[in-house]
Amino acid sequence: MGGSPSLSWLAPLNTALILVSGLAVLVGYGCIRARQVDWHRRSMLTASSFAAAFLVVYVIRWSLLGSKPFQGTGWVRTVYLSLLATHVALAIVLAPMVLVTLRHALAGQFAAHRRLARRALPLWLYVAASGWAVYWMLYGLR
Repeated sequence: MGGSPSLSWLAPLNTALILVSGLAVLVGYGCIRARQVDWHRRSMLTASSFAAAFLVVYVIRWSLLGSKPFQGTGWVRTVYLSLLATHVALAIVLAPMVLVTLRHALAGQFAAHRRLARRALPLWLYVAASGWAVYWMLYGLR
């Protein structure tokens, strides 16, 4: 990865942001299953805020430092590229889904919110988990 080594903290920050987002989604899911609607709302707004922060930091990091090429070869490279491709594709699909799901919830359109949220939840969890896995494959655990 090019750029200043003094900015090397941006990659782990990005990973932490998306991981917290995924954990907040899990908490929010647990809250709604327990019919704790207020805590569900808080958790999901927290998850959305951390996901938005991830996106901002990611764009800044990419603009300043560029991409880090994957060093692995063979089947590991194939696994990495497959994981990265599904992560990116589903993240692109997920972003507008989350915005529309939030809009439905905040407008009190709970039937529409519920229908879309049932599809967004597993995608969000996959994107969060695969984001962590991509980071781990690029940087290892440090």
